[in-house]
Amino acid sequence: MKQTGKRLVQYAALFKKPLLFALLCLSIAVATELAGPFIAKRMIDTHILGIEKPWYETASATQTEKAVPWEGTFYKRSDNFAAGEAHGREVRILQVGSAFVWVDQAITFDGVRKLTEDGKLTITSGEQQAQYVYTKLGAAQLYAFYKPEFTELMTLAGFYVILIIVGAGFTYGQRYLLQSAANRIIQRMRRDVFAQIQRLPITYFDNQPAGKVVSRITNDTESVRDLYVQVLANFFTGTIYIVGIIIAIFVLDYRLALFTLPIIPLLLGWIVLYRKYASVYNHEIRERIGAINGMINEAIQGMTIIRAFRRQKETTKEFDTLNDEYTMYQNKLLSLNSLTSHNLMNVVRNVFFFGLIWYVGGSSLNALISVGVLYAFVDYLNRMFHPMVGIVNQLPNLERAIVSADRVFELLQEPGVDVVEGDVARFRGHVQFENVRFAYKEGEDVLKNISFEAKPGQTVALVGHTGSGKSSILNLLFRFYDVQHGRIMIDGRDIRELSKQELRQHMGIVLQDPFLFTGTIASNVSLDDPSITRERVEAALRDVGAAEMLAALPHGLDEPVIEKGSTLSAGQRQLISFARALAFDPAILILDEATASIDTETEAVIQAALGVLSKGRTTFVIAHRLSTIRSADQILVLDHGEIVERGSHEALMAQQGRYFQMYQLQQGHQGGAPATTEPEAAPELEPGEVRGRA
Repeated sequence: MKQTGKRLVQYAALFKKPLLFALLCLSIAVATELAGPFIAKRMIDTHILGIEKPWYETASATQTEKAVPWEGTFYKRSDNFAAGEAHGREVRILQVGSAFVWVDQAITFDGVRKLTEDGKLTITSGEQQAQYVYTKLGAAQLYAFYKPEFTELMTLAGFYVILIIVGAGFTYGQRYLLQSAANRIIQRMRRDVFAQIQRLPITYFDNQPAGKVVSRITNDTESVRDLYVQVLANFFTGTIYIVGIIIAIFVLDYRLALFTLPIIPLLLGWIVLYRKYASVYNHEIRERIGAINGMINEAIQGMTIIRAFRRQKETTKEFDTLNDEYTMYQNKLLSLNSLTSHNLMNVVRNVFFFGLIWYVGGSSLNALISVGVLYAFVDYLNRMFHPMVGIVNQLPNLERAIVSADRVFELLQEPGVDVVEGDVARFRGHVQFENVRFAYKEGEDVLKNISFEAKPGQTVALVGHTGSGKSSILNLLFRFYDVQHGRIMIDGRDIRELSKQELRQHMGIVLQDPFLFTGTIASNVSLDDPSITRERVEAALRDVGAAEMLAALPHGLDEPVIEKGSTLSAGQRQLISFARALAFDPAILILDEATASIDTETEAVIQAALGVLSKGRTTFVIAHRLSTIRSADQILVLDHGEIVERGSHEALMAQQGRYFQMYQLQQGHQGGAPATTEPEAAPELEPGEVRGRA
């Protein structure tokens, strides 16, 4: 959690300017909003309930804006007299129930007020009681005493409306800045995650389902976005509001402020307790989402096999199991959220209100706190609980976002290799393997002391049974994996001295099942490399014999290609893959079962293109159809990770060893062929080997 929080802060620091402006806007918005109860307090205590303050006779009848006439005499409220200004006798205006009465004298004490039937006002305070003669004020008479306050009342009301408008403007600015910064943070994070995927070794993808990786880039980063946009916005805003309200309450009345302080540790304890249980559920939920995405991705990719072997029910059952587990943990989290929801926060708020009534009503504060102060305090208390409810409601999103951030940063912390820029001179194509040993798992060597040499322009063919190490040799040459013993040299230089990007700059590969990207035929040949012109694309397709194929397509080079080229035949996809290799003009070319899955007629076209494709470059061929490698300069026969035979086709046939037996079997000559040299019906991957990654 600590490291995750640190990384989240580091990402936020990249966009600190808009965040600081958002903080400034928020502070101003909070200040304008918290000024409201103070304005209301003044309006109540000074301009509304202030009518009950002492009134005095005044000889200054010209000050009609503050002096009120009553029965031929002018009166002014005590707080409207200037310092040192003379005044006459005191009178009072008091509210009794809904009525207002005029008392033509001062009162000695205040307490419970009551109008008697004999026209007297009785005021009782404990054992004390006093009676006064009164005159009931009508609406017009009462209005005359309130009239001097209307100007200031309207001024305060107008000022309050201005504060609301200003606060709304700064609130908009705060939210816009905060959310735009959050969007940019997530944009940067997604870019970093995708760049990290380009840095990760092939072994990472061997051990991680594609759906889980996709889930981290999409679902998890979106949850982290919610952290910045919703969670932190609420926590950030709520904290500023709560601090501001506490300060305002202390300014209002420190005794009432002390009463509210226990709310803060209660909220913190609530957050800690919630996260303790929610963390477990959210980890399980995110894992299940990743597993579901992986399973869906696999099901879509293998839909043909699922239907061909009637596995729809089993696949659906597997999905239902994952879905049920996901729903179970979601329901557990839902129960926790319901238990600690805002409803419980409202209960706490009402308990505090009850405590406030008891605290004020049962103490000496009852006589010391004005109605305006009490109103402002209750208003502030309500305002304090509002952000607290917002914080509590965001706890589920907080925990989900933290778990997602853990998963994202876990991916970002995976060791990888930086993608470097730079060019190296084109290889001559002199390849040497010197005593190479390699194992995907410790102690289980798949290559044992492999040594051979491929001179520039030569074609080297690799043949052998499944698991013999053919693809592993090419994986090492491409540095999808690094050798553990021995070394591989290109033009006399250890390939580990080159970056992987520099090494692969002058290497090309054609796979048995070529991968095509969504786009057009032209973009799949050039891979959108600006150095490969359209004329070069056309020439490459023409040289590999694809002219007839292009002529049959409505849009030619611009024919749309959907995901994996599923609308094209195997032969068409393979021809595009050959053209791609030719367009990039590699010094070293690898053909990994390039003719294994195409028809005989297309194979003849490709075989004719191979002469063009392999000319002037070192070529490595993995082949099961031995007839396609008869012209190879060197054939390496592998068995259990060792080279057991090597030489040209003619030389190996003359030896009448393993290669001879394999060739005879494929040509239909069964006599004398040992049972252990059965031809391979279809190529298979060796443990840990990778196909389709260039």
